[in-house]
Amino acid sequence: MHIAILGNGISGVTAARFIRKHSQHDITLISGETANPFSRTALMYIYMGHLRLQDTELYEPHFYEENRIRRVQGWVESIDFDERKLHFTPLSKRNPLSYDRLILATGSQPNRFGWPGENLKGVHGMYTLQDLQAIEDSSEDLERALIVGGGLIGVEMAEMFHSRDIPVTFLVREPSYWNMVLPPEESQMVNEEILEHGIDLQMDTELKEILPNENGHCRAVLSSKDEEIPCGFVGLTAGVHPNVAFLRESPLEIEKGIVVDEYLRTNIEDVYAIGDCAQLDNPPTGRRPIEAVWYVGKMMGETVAHTICDKPTRYDPQLWFNSAKFFNIEYQVYGEVPVQYDGELDAIFYRDGKRSLRIVYHNESQKVVGIQCMGIRMRHEMCEAWIESESTLHEVLNQLNGAYFDPELFKPFHRAFVENYNRTHDQQVQLSQKTGLSAFWSNLKTLTKTQ
Repeated sequence: MHIAILGNGISGVTAARFIRKHSQHDITLISGETANPFSRTALMYIYMGHLRLQDTELYEPHFYEENRIRRVQGWVESIDFDERKLHFTPLSKRNPLSYDRLILATGSQPNRFGWPGENLKGVHGMYTLQDLQAIEDSSEDLERALIVGGGLIGVEMAEMFHSRDIPVTFLVREPSYWNMVLPPEESQMVNEEILEHGIDLQMDTELKEILPNENGHCRAVLSSKDEEIPCGFVGLTAGVHPNVAFLRESPLEIEKGIVVDEYLRTNIEDVYAIGDCAQLDNPPTGRRPIEAVWYVGKMMGETVAHTICDKPTRYDPQLWFNSAKFFNIEYQVYGEVPVQYDGELDAIFYRDGKRSLRIVYHNESQKVVGIQCMGIRMRHEMCEAWIESESTLHEVLNQLNGAYFDPELFKPFHRAFVENYNRTHDQQVQLSQKTGLSAFWSNLKTLTKTQ
């Protein structure tokens, strides 16, 4: 049986790896972007000089040969689902490729909203290697870059240009950075971090038009405040959408993304969709139909491999998790951390400079449902175990020693957090006397026994 996988991001390559682990099927991994799968989240570090492209590749080239995973570099322009054939663009210079089962892992594309001038030279998103090369080409003698959109890719792009001392203007339509995701205190922390690095952060400001020079290259933007801002590069980072435009006229059921069931099956027999392009028709409670997150794609890839190999497996993402970095502030979130509270949930929050911790819990039961860290590191296993075992707020506070793992010589944050809680809530919660790894393993062992 021949399995074709269209897209070699983390979801596609994970599917290939696990199909090989569980079967002897023929596997072809297809991408027009590059033959060797790489970590998309590391693109910024290539530009900043911390990594080379080969350092970001998910596996050495010999891995694919040894595991008999055929790699094909070419752009697919259409799919004949009746004949089970992939048709490539003429520029790809490839014959149609037949398949028995097909996995669509086509990823995302940056949003464009029909702004005048959005197709000018020097206007790009940051999603592909080709985008990275365009940014590199635009950076020589660049006097100012302008970034549109207050998401994670936007702040990454701002840090990229800042690393080369290129001035940056950052347009964010909301009154505070990422305030639809972060509670007000954490959002303000990121505002301060961006401004501290000399970024011209303009809130409540949208892109109105991108203005050209005589060569068809961007020279400035006109903002929603009718301010003309000179710039030689415009980064469009106002979110992403599933990369499915070339499939819209096909028999596939498509809404925003390719609609799939709990087994990641589409409406067409032997065709599956995973990663950023997949839209769950009945997502689990608390999860969104489309989640363009690295670990989600990885989990979908492993799940669909079992089903492809005739071991039907439901996709079960379980606890929500995400992480990012805002210049020098690391960010982690586990479970449910709302921006506002409706009375059923409450939170304790403490900030010390560029470090903060928020623990969200049910008012009535005191069970912890969410944890959010800024500028500190918490052990994933502990945070997950607390929430899944329905630990109470006092139990979590008592066990913070076992979850905290910042580097040596960092001032311990968990002690100050508990002391602040005791002071502000007139409580006397005591930290466990165990510290470091001994506390972690002891607490984790206790929690897993209770599940």
